[in-house]
Amino acid sequence: MHIGYVNVFVSDISQAVEFYGGVLGLQAITTDTEFGYASFEAGPVSLGLAQTDDAALIGRHTGVGFITEDIDAKYEALTSRGVSFEMPPTRQPWGGTLALFCDPDGNVYYLDPGHPD
Repeated sequence: MHIGYVNVFVSDISQAVEFYGGVLGLQAITTDTEFGYASFEAGPVSLGLAQTDDAALIGRHTGVGFITEDIDAKYEALTSRGVSFEMPPTRQPWGGTLALFCDPDGNVYYLDPGHPD
C-alpha cells in the first residue's frame, strides 16, 4: 500500500489550476472545471484540487511539503511570480530550513530542500 494522491480543497478550481499550473509550474494530469476537480504531477504522489463551498475546508495548513534542491532560489522565483509566503526560508531548530507559502485560498504548504543543511 502507498499514497497515490493528496487532495486539497479550493474555492475556485479555475483560479487554482492557474496558480498550481501557471505559477508553481506543476504539470496537469487532469482538469475538469465542470466537476470542480484537477490533479497535478507532484513526484510519486499527485496533488488533487477539489472545489468546495465548505469554507471550513479551505485556507488550512495542509502539511504538504514541496521539495526543491535550492530553497533560496525557488523562494525568489516564486516570490517574483506573486506567491505569498507566511515564512521565508528559515533555519529550524532541528537543523533544516523551511519556508511556508500560500495558494490563493490561503492553503499553506512547506517549501523544503529535502535534507538538513
